[in-house]
Amino acid sequence: METLKIEILNPKAKSLLKGLADLKLISIKKSKSPENYYLKFLERLRNDSATPPSLDEIQKEVKAVRGKRYGK
Repeated sequence: METLKIEILNPKAKSLLKGLADLKLISIKKSKSPENYYLKFLERLRNDSATPPSLDEIQKEVKAVRGKRYGK
């Protein structure tokens, strides 16, 4: 199975895609925009924290995650 991201420029194309989905040739799924998801996540983190983390705290966390990920 292959996943593609398609931008619909003409409304007629959407009806064609729905027709293909009705024939069970493709499936159509709406996805959240990664940018919006990331921004909402940051907002939630900022709201949960009384004070924002300092640059040193952020760098320590990044190093820790990278160390776990890359086995250093």
